[in-house]
Formats: sequence, C-alpha cells, structure tokens
Amino acid sequence: MIDTHLLALQLMAAQGALGAFDTLYHHEGTEALPRRGTAGRELAIHATRSSIYCALFLGLSAWAWHGAWAWVLLVVFGVEIVLTLWDFVVEDGSRLLPPTERVTHTVLAINAGAFIALLAMSAVGWAAQPTAMVWQPHGWLSAFLALCGVGVGISGLRDGFAARALFKQQKQAQVRAVEAPVHFGTTPQQVLVTGGTGFIGQILVRHLLAEGHAVTVWTRDARGAAWGFGGAVRCVQSLDQIPAADAIDVVVNLAGARILGHRWSARRQRQLLQSREGLTQQLVAWIATRPRKPWLLLSGSAIGYYGVQPQGDATELAEDAPPQSIFMSTLCQRWEQAAHAAVAHGVRVACLRFGFVLGHQGSLPQLLMPVQLGMGGRLGSGRQWLSWVHVHDLIRAIAHVWTMTESATDPVAAQAFNVTAPGAVSQEAFTRVAAGVLHRPCWMPTPAAPVKLLLGEQADLLLEGQRVVPAQLLRTGFQFMFPDARSALTDLCRPR
Repeated sequence: MIDTHLLALQLMAAQGALGAFDTLYHHEGTEALPRRGTAGRELAIHATRSSIYCALFLGLSAWAWHGAWAWVLLVVFGVEIVLTLWDFVVEDGSRLLPPTERVTHTVLAINAGAFIALLAMSAVGWAAQPTAMVWQPHGWLSAFLALCGVGVGISGLRDGFAARALFKQQKQAQVRAVEAPVHFGTTPQQVLVTGGTGFIGQILVRHLLAEGHAVTVWTRDARGAAWGFGGAVRCVQSLDQIPAADAIDVVVNLAGARILGHRWSARRQRQLLQSREGLTQQLVAWIATRPRKPWLLLSGSAIGYYGVQPQGDATELAEDAPPQSIFMSTLCQRWEQAAHAAVAHGVRVACLRFGFVLGHQGSLPQLLMPVQLGMGGRLGSGRQWLSWVHVHDLIRAIAHVWTMTESATDPVAAQAFNVTAPGAVSQEAFTRVAAGVLHRPCWMPTPAAPVKLLLGEQADLLLEGQRVVPAQLLRTGFQFMFPDARSALTDLCRPR
C-alpha cells in the first residue's frame, strides 16, 4: 500500500528543486525580475508565497500537524492556491513569459496540486488527534525539505526587498516627474534607444515618453519589451524593421552585456566587445544607410576607460586623462571609437562615461545587502576610489548634453563627458556613509585575495578605482541634485 504522506513529501521535494531552478534560471537570470521596473507586484506576491513555502517545507519536513494545527494547514493551502492564481494573472498582465518559464510554471502548478491534495487527505485524519506538532522525521528527505525551506525563505527576503525597492522607485519617479521634470531638447523628437530594457534604459524611456518624444527600442526580445512598456514604445529586433521613411532624430546607445559576473576569459572578452563595439558598429553602419541621418548619437561608455589608479593617488581624472592598456580600458576605447565613426556621416557624437550608478536597481542593492545585514565593511584595502552617480543625475546629464548639443554651432566633433558626481570617495568611506544612512554598524572587512581568486582580472572593478571628475558637465553649467554620497544614499534608502 502506498504511503500517501510520504509520497506528498517526495512531491514537495521535487517542488523545491524545480522551484529553485525557476527562481535562479528565470526570475534571477533570463527575466531579471528584480531589475524589471514593472515586476514590483509580481515580486511582492513571490515574497508572500515564499514565506508560506518556507513555513510548509520546514514545518512538514519532520512534523505531523495534529488537531487545530491541521486546520491551520488547510487554511494555508487555501491561501497558497489563491496567491498562485493571482500570480498567474499578474504575470500575464506585466510581462510576456518565455516558453520555458510557462512550461515550468505549469509543471509546478500540477505538482503543487498533487501534494496539496495528498497532504489535505492526511490533514483530515490529523484533525481528529489532540492538538500538537508531532515529531515524525524521514531521514534525508526531511533534511532536504528543511534545506528547501531555508532556500525559499532567503529567496522570499530577496524578492521582498526587490519589490519594496521597485515600489519606491515608481513612487519616486512619479513625484519627480511633477516636481523636477527632465527636459530633453526643445522639441519632441523621434528617438532610438538601445539597451532600453536595462536598468538605465527603462528609466530613460519613461522620461522620454513623459516629455512627448516618440521612442523606438532595439532589443533582442521585441514582444517582451513592448509588453513591458504597455504598448507605448515601438520595439524592434532588427534595425531593418525601422522604415526608411521614419526619420530617427536622436540615438541613445546604452546596450552592452553585464561587465561584472563571469570571469574575463578570452571568450567572455570577445562577448563583451561584441556587445559594445560590435553592436555600436552595427548601429553606425545602419545610420550610414539612412536617407535622413540622426543629428545626435549619445553613446554609453564607462570610467573603466581610465583603467585603474594607484591607491593613495588623489589625482582627479578629467576627460583628457589618458587610457591604459588593460582590458577594461581597451573595451571602452574600442566602444567609443566605434561610436566616433558616426561623425563621418554628419552626426554629432557624445560618449558618456558612466561611473557606478546608484539606483533602486543595478548593483547598488547587492552592494548594500551586507550593510543592511549589519556586516558591511571595507573591501580589500578600502582606499580605492569610488566614482559614482545617482541615476536621476545620470538621466539629467543625458538631457543636459542633448539640449546643449542641440544649440551648438561649432563643427561636428566627438565629445566625451564623465557622468560621475563631483563627490568621489573611497570605498570604505562610501560604505561608512551607507551604514550611517541605514543605521547599521560598519565593521566586517572583506579581504582582497578571495575576490581576486573568484573574479580574476575583473576584480580590479571592485578592488581598484579611479577618482573621476565631471569636468565637462560642470564646465557647461550642469548642476548635480546629488553631489555627495550621503545625499544620494539618503534619497535612495529613506522610507517612503
């Protein structure tokens, strides 16, 4: 005779393994939900469901829920079913699920229905017993279920923090749109954005739409992007899909694979170059074929252009500082050179060298996580310079360069702008400011050796730095809303 309770626990174990795959591969990987501006409600539902599954995995791993606890279990099952159905509705309304995720969710729903039904049958018998949590371990199965409970609990915390950050960002954007609107030029334009579904790109596109500009986004997933922007943006997978009769006035090039992550093997370096230099070359080649050329190309770059600065060296690096012969610098140089080629077609080109961008998405939430847990501290020596910029100042800087270039009368020539706040600080000082804003201690150092072992050459992004100054922006009259780290972090971390 089949032990239905044991079978239910085995199905729960399968649910835990499949759920971990779905979270890591889809939610954190291909879909990057914590960085998707429209995923706040979905993440909030995920956080709630994860807390329920955490309790179920831990509570059912080695205990039988007798008496009143059985009725509690049945109520929890009912809540989980309602949340699952709500999750389906919210997902379909906010994004286009890839086929693998839709299949995974279907299998998860069927499996959940099976183990809930089996456990409900057990609960009926448990309800007649005296109220107690009865110890009934099942060896390695219990240990695995407990591990699943811990994992899903951590995932729930991650989703909860991400949802909170996205809700704060949306509210902040609504307030700023009224109190401090960003103006891109003097007249509505036809704008092409690459990287429009990324952290910076999503924010930029929404500001452009608010200003009345018509936006086209070049992206690998045109259907998903169009869904995410609520149909307000034309999304294309190929530049050839933009009719020659549709004049594009301004191109904002923000595309590029994520720098920090995989080790910089020869293959990874080729991928990074292709995602920046190669894509920009495609963009310029397309511009060359247009009967009416854009008048402006704003092309992303990074302060990695300057390489690394010796620790203890306080020299300020302006736009005329020389590059270096290391990969991060070479990548930026070739990226910018590809954009410069558009000058030959009469296009004004401005390369924007971004510092570390502070926002509710991007890398800041991961950087602040140890601080929020009370385990922040210096990274390596902590003396490396951190040149950063608040994301709202970055958007304003793009608008500033656009508007300034629109009225320029000098001959066409490529320009470079450091998009960093004037208040560069050491990594340790930045962490101490963050700890102060969050009212947390700052005491746990992270040694450099394991970071270098894990990341190889790209560890320089974290362990070395550059003291970059926005000389061109300041010279042309740009004023930062967040010139120092405390004001920026207070704006991003304060309760709303």
